[in-house]
Amino acid sequence: MIVLGVDPGTRHLGWGVVARDGNRLRHLGHGVLNLPPTRPLAERLNLIDQGLSDVIARFKPEASSVESLFFHKDAQAAAKLGHARGVVLLCCARSGVDVAEYAPARVKRTVAGHGAADKRQVALLVRAVLSLDAPPPSDAADALALALTHLRQAPLAEALVRMTAARRFQRR
Repeated sequence: MIVLGVDPGTRHLGWGVVARDGNRLRHLGHGVLNLPPTRPLAERLNLIDQGLSDVIARFKPEASSVESLFFHKDAQAAAKLGHARGVVLLCCARSGVDVAEYAPARVKRTVAGHGAADKRQVALLVRAVLSLDAPPPSDAADALALALTHLRQAPLAEALVRMTAARRFQRR
């Protein structure tokens, strides 16, 4: 299974692609779309769509993992983040890539063992888990952590679905 993790933003959008072969995790790529902050928001959103579409075409992920919305003190920043997330969700859906959403604390718990891990800790653990030569840039590390979270959580979710279906069948 190949998973694309996306850390949305209107200035810096991180992406990371990880594959799972049996129990082995393999880093396929990562990067950051650095968007010109002086350009209008609509133009930056278009650049997100173009850049992410290129990543999807290149790596052909089966699933994607995006950070879920969280409350932000700055309403304008939260709205802009929501626009970026919307473009990410649309781009993935249009490409036929399933989308899962995870809360930041859940991602940190999955990768670092606790929900209060800072960005540096996440980057160092991502580096270790994926055997990277150097820690990835912060936004890309967060995206890789999202992909890792999905790869670790998806089998559990699938098992729960199978178990629930089996129980329903037994009740009939």
